Amino acid sequence: MIDLYTAPTPNGWKVSILLEEAEIPYTVKPIDLGKLEQKEDWFLRINPNGRIPAIVDRDADDFAVFESGACLIYLAEKSGRFLPTDLEGRSLVMQWLMFQMGGVGPMQGQANVFFRYAPEKIQFAIDRYQNETRRLYEVLDGRLAEAEYLAGDYSIADMATWSWVSLAGWAGIETADLAHLTRWIDAIAARPAVQRGRNVPQTEIDIADADPDEIAKTAQKMLQR
Repeated sequence: MIDLYTAPTPNGWKVSILLEEAEIPYTVKPIDLGKLEQKEDWFLRINPNGRIPAIVDRDADDFAVFESGACLIYLAEKSGRFLPTDLEGRSLVMQWLMFQMGGVGPMQGQANVFFRYAPEKIQFAIDRYQNETRRLYEVLDGRLAEAEYLAGDYSIADMATWSWVSLAGWAGIETADLAHLTRWIDAIAARPAVQRGRNVPQTEIDIADADPDEIAKTAQKMLQR
């Protein structure tokens, strides 16, 4: 049994989607980011970085894993699914997973900050991060012109990347003209396990439909810690 410490964010959805796709039993442990529960001492013993998601494997002497990419790799290896074991296949998945971890997530995250959350709108910063995120989307579109999924077969790289790209509009990024990326977004969104994982933890309001001002207030509090 896996304990999943999470909140309704793209990084959190990565792990809940994989848990659903791989049919791994898990218990949801919601973390209230607005109350800074992720900074409390008990949680820092699980994740010293004070971020979600994190998992605890109850079947492995309560082994804790933090960082969303590390959680994905651990669970994929534990289940034997969505991460090939052959050298080249595994490397291809890891390349695109690292592309998300080092590129799409950080750049789109900063686009969110300056476009949505910053109390002062700095146009240079907004343009910088929106433009770089869009450039990364174009890289994805080019790859998806030659492959159904990022690493050929559906994998943890797709789960990680989709969780961010599915919220492109929140960062003010246009994707309608990226036909291959749009095809991929829609195909993954249609997967029942993705729909279930995207709803973890259950909340009354989806971030895509939330009041930007209310989200901004919570985000501003988190960004100062």
